[in-house]
Amino acid sequence: MDFIALDFETATPQRDSPCEIGLTVVRDRKIVETRSWLIKPLYYPHFNPFNVAVHGIRPADVKDQPDFRELWPVIKPYLEGQLLIAHNASFDMSVLRKTLATYSIPLPEARYSCSLRFSKNIWKGMNKYDLKTLCNMHRIDFLHHRAASDAHACAELSLRAIAMTGITSEAEFDLRMGCKISRV
Repeated sequence: MDFIALDFETATPQRDSPCEIGLTVVRDRKIVETRSWLIKPLYYPHFNPFNVAVHGIRPADVKDQPDFRELWPVIKPYLEGQLLIAHNASFDMSVLRKTLATYSIPLPEARYSCSLRFSKNIWKGMNKYDLKTLCNMHRIDFLHHRAASDAHACAELSLRAIAMTGITSEAEFDLRMGCKISRV
């Protein structure tokens, strides 16, 4: 099964302030690529201190980076026509939607699911289902709150869930994962 794991970090609480995106490409149940890009957010140089404390990305880190509109031609081919998986997809999909709307860019044709939601169906009875807890349980090493690392960890976690449920195609996903695939 093929998919793209996706993660955003934001500069402020506003969903259209991405400062980093990470993508991990999975083909035939194997991770084949992980990439990330720093992004100069719309509100540059304003960064919320709480957000900086979470991910460590500062205005100086993105000063010479492209804004989302400039980066979109590079990112779009990764997303177009793909199944996207994010941990807490409601956040990441809202960042994508809001940012695209802010820049008047049409949404890509893509589908998505949430590893947080399907983890609750697969590994029942846990106290917490955040990415750090699930990765600790599965001995997946990662640097939390950096987009490439979070996307890679989400891909690893999703591959374990897919293996546990025996999914062989996207058509089986909803039933076996107990979590719908939605349209972006």
